Amino acid sequence: MGCVQPSKADAPDETAQVSTTSAKPKAAPEVSTSAPRVESPVEEKKVVTVSSSTPAAETAPLSVPVSATPSIAAPTILSTPATMASNAKVYIVYYSTYGHIAKLAEAIKMGVDSVDGVEGHLFQVPETLPEEVLEKMHAPPKPDIPIIDPKKLTEADGLIFGFPTRYGMMAAQFKAFLDATGSLWQTQALAGKPAGIFVATGTQGGGQETTALTAITQLAHHGMIFVPVGYKYGPSLFDVNEVRGGSPYGAGTFAGDGSRQPTKTELGLAEFQGKHIAEVTLKLAAKPAI
Repeated sequence: MGCVQPSKADAPDETAQVSTTSAKPKAAPEVSTSAPRVESPVEEKKVVTVSSSTPAAETAPLSVPVSATPSIAAPTILSTPATMASNAKVYIVYYSTYGHIAKLAEAIKMGVDSVDGVEGHLFQVPETLPEEVLEKMHAPPKPDIPIIDPKKLTEADGLIFGFPTRYGMMAAQFKAFLDATGSLWQTQALAGKPAGIFVATGTQGGGQETTALTAITQLAHHGMIFVPVGYKYGPSLFDVNEVRGGSPYGAGTFAGDGSRQPTKTELGLAEFQGKHIAEVTLKLAAKPAI
């Protein structure tokens, strides 16, 4: 449609008069309509009618197109980098008969705590052997570390499991603990959580790698993400002149007859593993604060 041309009746100066009635009549202000009204072929403009207090018959209504009213844009909210409302949690859950795994766990916690934004927590799994049997085995008393309930694993952002070997596989005490996580497996409550493994064996061929390798099946069924240490620790993993535990799968130590304790190299690898998994956990757990 074309434009509607104004008629000659619209005053030459293209102004409209607005009159009011009072005791002392005064001239009404002029309202400029600098451009003729254009009818849109697409949509009809709404108008807002402003009238004075005088009767409608004596007052010419003033129509202002809504589109003429300046619009106020909503403020733009800039996105911020992902932050965490609180520290990420890495649970170090272990079973230790003679204390070798317990010492590695302490070193791993040091590594976890060295990463800003991550905190490590130590837990033991329940003992399944009766006290009289442990006495005959000359097993020392357990450290004052809380016993974890399987359902508590869901609170962690990352997990590191430690256990001694039994014929190339994890000890029965830890296997019993994982067997009690059936409800978590059914709901896949642990899926996506990063997890690491550290071990202790009696000899060099006692299962430094196979104990960790066979344990990965437990992680796979839960949908957890296995995080090995690889060879990032450095030259110590290539040194064949020192008897040491540990592998690309994770930290490790040799117990021997029970008198051998974790070496500086083994504890260093354990600390590195804690730091490495904490960094991975932080990346996976980072999310916008609510």
